[in-house]
Amino acid sequence: MALYYNLAKVYALSDNDPEFVNQILTLFVNEIPEDLAEIKEGIKKMDHKHAYAYAHKVKPSLDLLGLKMAFEEILQIEAWTKSEGEKKEIKETFKSMKNQVEDAIKELRKDFDL
Repeated sequence: MALYYNLAKVYALSDNDPEFVNQILTLFVNEIPEDLAEIKEGIKKMDHKHAYAYAHKVKPSLDLLGLKMAFEEILQIEAWTKSEGEKKEIKETFKSMKNQVEDAIKELRKDFDL
C-alpha cells in the first residue's frame, strides 16, 4: 500500500490504462529530482525567478501524484519567490518538500519496478 503517494488522479486521467500510468510515473521519477535540484540552486543563489520557474513546473506533478503536504509546501515556495524572501525563510520548507518527494520516488520505484 502506498504510504507517500496517491494515484487516484493518475488512474482517473489515464482511464486506468496501465501503460499510460507507467509513463507518467517514469517521467515523475526521472525528471522531478533534476527539477528539485534547480529549485535548490535558485534558493541557494537567491535567484527567485529561477526557483519560481521550476517550482511552478513541479507543482502539477505533486498534485497529480497526491503528495498533499509537498504540494502545500511548493505553494509556499512559489509565494516566497514572488515576495523575494530571504533564504533562511524557505530552506526548511524546501527540505521538507524534497524529503517527501524523495520518499515517494523510492516507493514508486519499488512498487512499479521503475
